[in-house]
Amino acid sequence: MLFVCLTLAAVPAMAQNDLYNNGPVNGTVDGYTINFGFTVSDSFHLSSPATVNNMSFWAWLFVGDTLTSVEVQMGSAAFGNELFDQTVNLSASNCFMNNYGYNVCMESGSFSGPALGAGNYWVTLANASVPNGDPAFWDLNSGTGCTSPGCPSLAQENMAGKIFSEAFSLSGAATTTSTGTTPEPGSLLLFASGVLGLAGLLRRKMF
Repeated sequence: MLFVCLTLAAVPAMAQNDLYNNGPVNGTVDGYTINFGFTVSDSFHLSSPATVNNMSFWAWLFVGDTLTSVEVQMGSAAFGNELFDQTVNLSASNCFMNNYGYNVCMESGSFSGPALGAGNYWVTLANASVPNGDPAFWDLNSGTGCTSPGCPSLAQENMAGKIFSEAFSLSGAATTTSTGTTPEPGSLLLFASGVLGLAGLLRRKMF
């Protein structure tokens, strides 16, 4: 009993956090193709170690189309995939029709990992899947309205080179502790004494 209590007191808690946000959708300027061999890479910054497990971004689609999945890559440089490379299933929300007649939707997908330290990284979108074979475009917002350290993102497209950045956000689990400090030996001793005292009191009440 005492061992279990002491173990639980020291176990880190994992909490979901918004890790990086490059600003809200624009939807009225342009979008860069993320299928048919075109890829787009945007930088992001993590202020503290975290496991990235969700990405949301804004996509332009022809009316009636659905974006079902996209390949998400992460690395230490543009178009890098040494840290993460996975096809992620997507769900759409908050769709609206823009001034060019495209349906603009927030596309969100969850995945497992990667665990990254604080620092600068790049996320790349490629091989977007639209069942009827139409193109999909990542909304260009130039990082306007971004809220995170390190924003706005830098961005590159594999054919055009440097471009303005896109609308996206990353979330995940940051490691925290329930107390915020590591218990000192004296504190552990007091805690153990209290547990033993409580156990003795319960035993006397039972018998």
